[in-house]
Amino acid sequence: MSRQQATVEQVRQVQEYFKAGTDFHGEKKFKEAIESFKNAAAVNPFQEDHLDELSKKLKAMSVKLVQESIAYMGCAAVHLKGMIDELSESERESVPVDDSLLEAFKGWD
Repeated sequence: MSRQQATVEQVRQVQEYFKAGTDFHGEKKFKEAIESFKNAAAVNPFQEDHLDELSKKLKAMSVKLVQESIAYMGCAAVHLKGMIDELSESERESVPVDDSLLEAFKGWD
């Protein structure tokens, strides 16, 4: 399957899932957070089977639910960053990316 470049709508969708996931995580609703982070990473994925691979690794490690949530949060954050990077400058201006996310992403390159 050939992956298409991220669209503005997809970035908005991923950002909404990511925000919901961080809100759930902050409320200690880790199962809901994990689902939101998985949904975020599943939108136009860069690698088709990455969520399955991550799931297998986490099960093999017997991590706690909070640790699993953090792992998926990281996955979703990297995915969101990659999708934002694919947008043109004018497209980025049309997506209201959260300032705290943009600030965090600055040091990732």
